[in-house]
Amino acid sequence: MSYVLYVLCPMSYVLCPPSSVLCPTPYNYGCLLPYLCACARGDRELLSSRSHRSHRDGTATHTRADTMRSLARSLSGLCSLLVLLPSTPLHARIQQDPDTLRRAKTDTTAIILEEVTVTATRSPRGVFRVPSPTVVKDSAAIRERMGNGIADLFRNVAGIDVTGVGPNQGRLSIRGQRGQRILMLEDGLRMNNSRRQQDFGELPALVDPNALRRVEVVKGPASVLYGTDAIGGVVNLISMEPPTGEGRSLHGSLSYRYSSEDRQQHPTFDATGHLGRFGFVATGSFRDAEAYDAPGGTWGNITLPGDTRVEDTGVEDQNWSLRTHYRLSEVSEVFAKYSRYKALDAGFGFVPGAALGDPSAPTIAIRYPKQTVDRVSAGYRASGLGSALADRLEVSGWASSNTRTLDLDVFVPFGPPGAGLTSETRNFTDLDTRGFRLEASRVLGGRHTLTYGVDWFRDASFNTDTNTTIIAGFGPTQTTVDDVPTIPNATFKSGGVFVQGDLNVTDNLNAVLGVRVQDVRARTRQTDGITDPLVSSSNQTVVASANVSYSPLPSLTVIGTVGRAFRAPNLVERFFNGATPEGTGFQIRNPDLEPETSVNVDLGVRFRQGPVQLEGFVFRNTISDGIRIEPVDTMVGPFPGFRNVNVDKIRDQGIELTADLDLGRGLSVGGNWGRLDSDNVLEDNNPVGDTFSSRITGEARYRDPARRFWAIYGVRHNGERGDVSLVDNPIGNVFPSFTVHSLRGGITVFRRGSVTHSLQVAVENLTNELYAEFTNAAFFRPEPKRMFILTWRTGF
Repeated sequence: MSYVLYVLCPMSYVLCPPSSVLCPTPYNYGCLLPYLCACARGDRELLSSRSHRSHRDGTATHTRADTMRSLARSLSGLCSLLVLLPSTPLHARIQQDPDTLRRAKTDTTAIILEEVTVTATRSPRGVFRVPSPTVVKDSAAIRERMGNGIADLFRNVAGIDVTGVGPNQGRLSIRGQRGQRILMLEDGLRMNNSRRQQDFGELPALVDPNALRRVEVVKGPASVLYGTDAIGGVVNLISMEPPTGEGRSLHGSLSYRYSSEDRQQHPTFDATGHLGRFGFVATGSFRDAEAYDAPGGTWGNITLPGDTRVEDTGVEDQNWSLRTHYRLSEVSEVFAKYSRYKALDAGFGFVPGAALGDPSAPTIAIRYPKQTVDRVSAGYRASGLGSALADRLEVSGWASSNTRTLDLDVFVPFGPPGAGLTSETRNFTDLDTRGFRLEASRVLGGRHTLTYGVDWFRDASFNTDTNTTIIAGFGPTQTTVDDVPTIPNATFKSGGVFVQGDLNVTDNLNAVLGVRVQDVRARTRQTDGITDPLVSSSNQTVVASANVSYSPLPSLTVIGTVGRAFRAPNLVERFFNGATPEGTGFQIRNPDLEPETSVNVDLGVRFRQGPVQLEGFVFRNTISDGIRIEPVDTMVGPFPGFRNVNVDKIRDQGIELTADLDLGRGLSVGGNWGRLDSDNVLEDNNPVGDTFSSRITGEARYRDPARRFWAIYGVRHNGERGDVSLVDNPIGNVFPSFTVHSLRGGITVFRRGSVTHSLQVAVENLTNELYAEFTNAAFFRPEPKRMFILTWRTGF
């Protein structure tokens, strides 16, 4: 959580969470915190007056005043921490329940301390001090962005890109890595699905953004703490916490979002409350969006004469969740959560060949007519145990069921008009997952923390496929039906043991060292229609990491990391045997794949002094035995053959710079610049670039000090990319640069008591530019034309 001090003029009373780092002594808040605030603003008169009163109160009180005054002097660098993080609104730092602000007086001054993250180290730590590149977006930032999902939050963050189009298909790409190389978590528990395609990864849409307290992204490897898949980074979706306290309470909000180009309607609700020891959070949302239009224009070799429909980019989906907890004592609780996601008529998106000026181009439509995910998690957590084995303990288990229907329709025209080959594939997959995680930590010597644990999960996949091939235009129509599944029924098991030491070597030097041992096993099962012998394979991997942060000054932190991560090949990579999802080839199974491993090195610096904040990282991530799909010298029917293979080395290296400046009077500016180079180390003539080579963003913000309204203007420029992967694409050998602009703003329309009505508006792609994100370009799926977004929210 973020620690927020509400200082009521003339600073005579301060509210502060009991666990705040500003309350290190047993003195009451009213005595200690005004000294710190006075120190931060140079209020010597207050310090002096308190000192005189202490003399009159006697020796004991005088000693306490001296202690507090000394502590205040030792924390004179506090003012350097009381600034906002880049590109984040003031109210976004507030992590207490929503009614805290509504109860605050209008003349309250907010002194904001940095956000706390738990994903990178598994113990709460301020983002400024965390020894790895980390980005945090909280619930206020989620609401303010008004995006379709989690991915939209990070479009302007250095080192992060978006892959996929449409309201529910957006996923994150981190430093050129995407799909199964990104691990997605919900409250620290893995969500990745071993049945998904390598490039797709898990859907963030499975979790309603309306139900989240914050999203934490760790850029770089995190396999020591979380196991397989965490090569490129980790995305942790952290749920809203049920409130606690005496008596009872009920708060919540209702909202309605409308966007123009996809005619999207999106109502949501959330409710939080508690009754004594029992607390709950309930959320729900419904979304109905149509396929959107891209603007006319020219981009590379493509020219769209006017507004063009990007087919299959609509969706009708819904999210429901209920999270509860029961406090067993002041330091322990049990908790449970149930969530359900249901989507109809989602799609991969495509532009017909005729619209691209090439009527002979194949038409490839990938649709998800129906997908349902049910997920249940439960557990126990306790802190302050003080036992010989652990001070903190958390035991969690989860189970999920993912049923999904996939339609893959391909039409390849050839010969006379209307003639060609049609391939219609229908796949039904039922994936059941079970897993648990046990994690404990122990404080050693009063300053070091040892975190250790074990985790395990099992995916069981059941598949049914039907493929119909139709050849027309050459005499009688020829129809062939094949009901052999592309992937046999199979299981994927993974278990690991990890230990990590968080060592405060000195007051300024911290080191986090960890190691994990992991065992992964995949096995095919008897499947109707498949006569191949059953296959079983296993991989054992050891990974380790060392992260160091050094703060020679309160305003400066230097960070160095080195880590080894891994990703075991999933069921699709090992066992898939059929037409590729893009419909451009036939994939041949390869059960003998080895795990991908990587070595990542980061060197960075963070600086915060007064209104200035700077951050910079250089990194190199080298993946050995990287899994890539490559052509083989064979044809399977009308399709060229492909196969997943281990290549020797793939190297991504780059630089990320971020800056933010508070100009005062509610004005601030910020931006970032990044560059990424990707190489196939042993085959320079086979490019592996998966993002634009450079990007620069900027943002100008105004926030009314009275919090009545705000406005943000943003711009992003992606540089061109020439070393694109060697695949046929309509863009050409160079993906051109593009620049997009956006405007967002909000106003508090009405406030009475605990009820607040607010209106937010946004204009995306302000200049109506034709462009596509890099991973959506080769299979051309451009972004929407100029889009207007309107959101009304009522909080109570």
